[in-house]
Amino acid sequence: MGILGFTLAGVVGLLLGVLGGGGSILLVPMLVYALGVPPKEAVVISLPIVGLTSMAGAISHWMAGTVQARSAVAFGLVAMAGAFAGARLSVLLPAVAQLGVLAVVMLAAGVTMLATRSPDAAVPSAGPAGGPRAWLAVVAALAIGMLTGLIGIGGGFLFVPALVLLAKVPMHAAVGTSLVVIALNAAAGVAGYIGTIAVPWHFVLAFAATASVGAVVGSRLAHRLPARTLRRAFAILLLLTAGFVLSDVLF
Repeated sequence: MGILGFTLAGVVGLLLGVLGGGGSILLVPMLVYALGVPPKEAVVISLPIVGLTSMAGAISHWMAGTVQARSAVAFGLVAMAGAFAGARLSVLLPAVAQLGVLAVVMLAAGVTMLATRSPDAAVPSAGPAGGPRAWLAVVAALAIGMLTGLIGIGGGFLFVPALVLLAKVPMHAAVGTSLVVIALNAAAGVAGYIGTIAVPWHFVLAFAATASVGAVVGSRLAHRLPARTLRRAFAILLLLTAGFVLSDVLF
């Protein structure tokens, strides 16, 4: 994989560990622009990397008792259907369209992070369940899942608020539960690409192992670093990367 590849894997893992999610959104641009992987292959490669890294984090949360298994399975099964459909749909889209959608999602994520004063500020406590809420949960899970299959993102920055607001998962359990959902989602996305693009598993396993180590280190550093400053810096990085990808797509 090379020194650059291992370095990027460590960076992705550190971001995941420090921020608790969202770091994997940079994975596809890293693969495309730093390692020279074709965009469609980068999306496919990113899915098992995100899934394996998320599963490693989910196991840690499971042991700590911060995973709601019932919500993870229910939300995850719906998201898996969306991820599979998104993967199938991506075959019909040109690579430039996938990169364009990714850039727009990155812009939205960066703006949201800059506008949010604290990680939980935009996520109010879950209220009582209602009929419309259940349907919204299904729609949200399908939509986020489809984005996963289409552009290869983990979707943690979307799954966490959706689980809290729509599935009534307590905030302290939402991150761990979302990691399980992401792992299931990524697996469905990989299944959707079977027969279209081959997965270089030697690269995936090496990258995921390195990212997992980085995630463990990042989780230990998270309490010692200024969370708000880190999130703002990451948001700016997202906006800059999104701008670069959009300029590449458009010009």
